[in-house]
Amino acid sequence: MDLSVLSSIATQMMTSTQVKLGDKILPVRRTSSQRLKAVSFEIDGRKYEAIEQNPEKPGRWGQLARQAHQVVQFKDAETNRFIAVAIDGKVKEYGSLRRRGQDSGA
Repeated sequence: MDLSVLSSIATQMMTSTQVKLGDKILPVRRTSSQRLKAVSFEIDGRKYEAIEQNPEKPGRWGQLARQAHQVVQFKDAETNRFIAVAIDGKVKEYGSLRRRGQDSGA
């Protein structure tokens, strides 16, 4: 996964109403319940979703969002698992998911 692409998506999502990914323009929508910003996208034929972190959630990501940091979670739409987080545009992959995927032969 190209982390620079995820960083670009997170930055665009938090500062605009659309995200440009290659030759596609993707709308930034609001989730129905929490009204958080979200965008669905595809990379190499696989579907993902970027979702603004809910600042009301406990934990470190919610705390950072409460402190006015731009926190965006990335989720694999097929497995419904979070794969990475962007904090102020800097992306960090979740290592345990990478290891789990390697262990299972995926």
